[in-house]
Amino acid sequence: MQSSKRNLLVAAAALFLGAGSDVRAHRDEEHPKKSGPAKKEQKDWGIAGDVKSAKRTIEVRMLDTMRFSPERIAVRLGETVRFTLRNTGKVMHEFVIGTKPENEKHAALMMKFPDMEHDEPYMAHVPPGKSGEILWTFNRPGEFEFACLIAGHYQAGMAGTVSVGAA
Repeated sequence: MQSSKRNLLVAAAALFLGAGSDVRAHRDEEHPKKSGPAKKEQKDWGIAGDVKSAKRTIEVRMLDTMRFSPERIAVRLGETVRFTLRNTGKVMHEFVIGTKPENEKHAALMMKFPDMEHDEPYMAHVPPGKSGEILWTFNRPGEFEFACLIAGHYQAGMAGTVSVGAA
């Protein structure tokens, strides 16, 4: 019971921090999509995927309780996954795949510069009530993180884990 109250307070604080008037780039407006194929740049956690290679779709819900559902995802090494992202809340959320250190660094930057705009194939900004998509190939083994890096959201615990194991 006490833990539940604490979680609600943390979520409320994150909403207050993340929904202020200074968060123009990450409020309810969508970032314009670049035309053409996704930039293929190898990252420690994989590389942008091709639609024809995606054999599995994983739906991830983004919640205003500063959580994702599911919070843990297992994929096979070499697997290309289509993430369908559904923001069921009333505030902007994002889904960013990376390593924990990379996400922590990016989250700190987002706290300092909440109007930052970025468009990488491992990131999706999803307005309230809308959906987004990421195609990603997990060609590196290990445990990686997905997170909402909007100011206050990551700090409130809005993160999950992708475990990449043997094929």
